[in-house]
Amino acid sequence: MSLLIIIFITGYLLITLEQKTAINKAAVALITGVLCWTIYLLNSNDPHLVPTQLMEHLGEIAGILFFLLGAMTIVELIDAHDGFHIVSRIIKTSDKRKILWIVSFITFFLSAVLDNLTTTILIGSILKTLIKDKNDRWFFLGMVVIAANAGGAWSPIGDVTTTMLWVGGQLTSKNIILKLFLPSLVCLLVPLLAISFKMKGKTERSLVVFSEQSLNSVNAFQRNLIFFCGIAILVLIPVFKSVTHLPPFMGMLLGLGLLWVISELIHKDKDTADKDVLSVAYALRKIDVPSILFFLGILIAVAALQSAGELTQLATCLDNHLPHQNFIVMIIGLCSAIVDNVPLVAACIGMYDLNHFPTDHTFWEFIAYCTGTGGSVLVIGSAAGVAAMGMERITFSWYLKKISWLALIGYLAGAVVYIFVFS
Repeated sequence: MSLLIIIFITGYLLITLEQKTAINKAAVALITGVLCWTIYLLNSNDPHLVPTQLMEHLGEIAGILFFLLGAMTIVELIDAHDGFHIVSRIIKTSDKRKILWIVSFITFFLSAVLDNLTTTILIGSILKTLIKDKNDRWFFLGMVVIAANAGGAWSPIGDVTTTMLWVGGQLTSKNIILKLFLPSLVCLLVPLLAISFKMKGKTERSLVVFSEQSLNSVNAFQRNLIFFCGIAILVLIPVFKSVTHLPPFMGMLLGLGLLWVISELIHKDKDTADKDVLSVAYALRKIDVPSILFFLGILIAVAALQSAGELTQLATCLDNHLPHQNFIVMIIGLCSAIVDNVPLVAACIGMYDLNHFPTDHTFWEFIAYCTGTGGSVLVIGSAAGVAAMGMERITFSWYLKKISWLALIGYLAGAVVYIFVFS
């Protein structure tokens, strides 16, 4: 085993042990990424070629990071205007079964427009106002994790891994939606149906303030305008890419700029203090920068493995020793419950180029589904699950006992649907 792989695996183990080591995974990812390129450079026969390879990879990586930066900022701006309060007003019933279905479907479709992490945080905040009992809330939030990951899988902007495949040219937005919507829906419906028979009774609402931003500082017109403009911008980004053929991050930056102008105009008469918390500048201060740096570190580390030819060798080994392509992908998907799906997808992109599997090949479609939904099997397997743990202190063992089997049957059911219908 080469030193490059040893460094990558060591860094990866430290990332998975973040809670035990108390070292932020972004720091480990950045160190791992730089060390991988350093070792690759020192062992290269042509050290002048390595910086050129790094800059080529950095162009692709920057497109993903700028896209995520813009998306996070738009979501934070909507939240600052209490735009998501609109969603909480839709749910008026107190019946547990009805709330479960309504919340799950709202999560499923909302995560396709936003992303699974943001949607989980949003719906988790709403659940605090809907459900007083902690045990019930844990269960609902577990189903939200499944719904968020399933919803993110069939949208080019719903999950960072699907976005990576879309930005990288492995998938087109139209094909992602057409081919993955049905498997993703089945992935949600199967666990929903399985648990609906046990879900009975009514829930008691708790009085929790929805947002730190007072509703009195933003009127209904301003709140609705920012919410619907923000959602429209996110939805229209795939259209912008299809029309202009520019990278998706260009559409995101254009949308962010337009929303920035709108927010400045509607608050121009407010005092500086009131206007500051409603500005894009404030939203930029609130976004999760460590997550962006984590993606940067992981992606440059995987790029080093790709440039060194390690991923090509791994792909050859998998093809030679595993019986079928779909079986390989399903194993990769289940691995994403243990290993973060971002480097898994990055590794797949490095292992199999577009000459091997062209754009919109079934391999890339199935990878998007499996890595997007497989992480639901364990609470640590996805950003949505980790967010749920942080919000409600859900334990690993509780999730494994109560939710994992639901996520697994949903994952397998969706995979079977994709194989028989589209493969």
